[in-house]
Amino acid sequence: MDRPTSSVPAPLPSVVAVIGLGTMGTGIAEVLTCAGHEVIGVDVSDAAARRAAAALSARTERAVARGRLSDSERADALARFRTFPDLGAAAAADLVIEVVDERYDVKREVFTALDGLLRPEAILATGTNALSVTRLAAETSRPDRVLGLHFFAPAPAMRLVEVVSTVLTSPETTRAVTGLVRSLDKEPVPVGDRPGFIADGLLFGYLNQAAAMYESRYATREDIDAAMRLGCGLPMGPLALLDLIGTDTATTVLEAMYEATRDRLHAPAPVLRQLSAAGLLGRKSGRGFYTYTAPGSGTVVPDAASPPERPATGTGRRVRRVGVAGSGTMATGIAEVFAKAGMDVVLAARTPEKAERAVARLAASLDRSVAKGRITAEQREQAVARVTPTGAYDAFADADLVVEAVAEDLFVKQELFRVLDKVCRPGAVLATTTSSLPVVAMARATGRPQDVVGMHFFNPAPAMKLVEVVRTVLTAEDTAATAREVCAALGRHPVDCGDRAGFIVNALLFPYLNNAVKMLQDHYASVDAIDAAMKLGGGYPMGPFELLDVVGLDVSLAIEQVLHEEFRDPGLAPAPLLEHLVSAGCLGRKTGRGFREYAHR
Repeated sequence: MDRPTSSVPAPLPSVVAVIGLGTMGTGIAEVLTCAGHEVIGVDVSDAAARRAAAALSARTERAVARGRLSDSERADALARFRTFPDLGAAAAADLVIEVVDERYDVKREVFTALDGLLRPEAILATGTNALSVTRLAAETSRPDRVLGLHFFAPAPAMRLVEVVSTVLTSPETTRAVTGLVRSLDKEPVPVGDRPGFIADGLLFGYLNQAAAMYESRYATREDIDAAMRLGCGLPMGPLALLDLIGTDTATTVLEAMYEATRDRLHAPAPVLRQLSAAGLLGRKSGRGFYTYTAPGSGTVVPDAASPPERPATGTGRRVRRVGVAGSGTMATGIAEVFAKAGMDVVLAARTPEKAERAVARLAASLDRSVAKGRITAEQREQAVARVTPTGAYDAFADADLVVEAVAEDLFVKQELFRVLDKVCRPGAVLATTTSSLPVVAMARATGRPQDVVGMHFFNPAPAMKLVEVVRTVLTAEDTAATAREVCAALGRHPVDCGDRAGFIVNALLFPYLNNAVKMLQDHYASVDAIDAAMKLGGGYPMGPFELLDVVGLDVSLAIEQVLHEEFRDPGLAPAPLLEHLVSAGCLGRKTGRGFREYAHR
């Protein structure tokens, strides 16, 4: 018979025990203590207990300095937190949260011991992010009082908490813990019991791919991290984040996820296993993908893997006059970037009228910059005056650099490069802004493949600082150097990568987006829950479905198809739900409907 449910709010736990005072346990204890709860901290390590007490003391001291706490409130908070070396101290708790090592045997041992100590009505929560909560619950005599409570690091700052109910968890237990999370000014997201839940289920596949990309020497650790920060607006690059999480923890989580899913994207990259086995665990050991000043420090220091500094000038070709081919949003934005940097620009489209309309849009964009105080009216006039519209590519004859930004169609781009090969002077650098097509295929359409390079600007070009500089096997060194130097002159951050599908950003971003769609089509979580999890738990500026609708579902599908065709990994196959939405004409914001509906197209 079904267990009866009630709309009456369940009483919130008052006394909370936190088992394991590592980084996460300490953060959870701080949150609970500062919210007025009596907290019992348990750790067999005296050093860990002392660090936890010191962290709480420092946090509350800062709160007093900022006027958020009075001295008496700080004293009360410190008095509410007590530490003990054995589990017996948790017997008085209403709720116990274990945050011990992410190993099933360790957690089972803790759960079994606590089950014999706690009062029957006490709730037992696990902080696991990859292991089966159901399996742990089944090891106890109180499976209806067991659930998962997954905070995100750093717990005091991150608002997301995934509340993991199993098929055995009672509704009263879920309501009580959900209420507690809300009382902490956190956002509870209900999820089912599967490895990684929402946020880590999407995050760790992305981190694993980044580690594999670095291991293959496709790009440096600095360029991978800079690409994802600047190209996607993420708070940290993936390799720096792996160092923060710990390479050992990441390996353990990925192994658990792979064991459950058999998805190759979750099979730990060998470099993660190697770093973990060597004791290079990231920040906590002082060295991981990066080297730090000391164990526990977040300050990176140069090491043997640090890239040598490039000469500021003298290795590239001189660029004074630039051609931009195209009249769309990207071409207009790129022309604006060059013009604001003081370079003369010829913007060529298929007709003079298209080119003139593009320059008019450029002028309107600069008007908005003036209105926002970013540039002066005089700077606006100077920038517009530097851009010459034309309907003939012959106008590129004296350009030092030509950047094409026409339709993302290989045939169209190849035809344009054949024309550029004829009209551009010898020694001019020819660049493509493609985001997914092979640059070498465009280079081979010319008689000067050594002069062709990829310069992948990100949309909107005037705002985005990242440019992926894509070098083919035929690109000359001074051609690539020219692209990097031009980026520096534009105030952009260049990252070097090879000529393969997706380059850095899209190769890491779109599998993550595709996995979010798969999670939705499996009915594991809603669009809103998944978006909230990644914004609040991962610090992402947009949730995956918000981003997909902005990019366009048709564009996203095309990129995922290119990635799948290039790497032939079954895990990269586009999610059927995405294909169905595109077939139905639901392309996102531009059509008024995608994963969400919009009031205006």
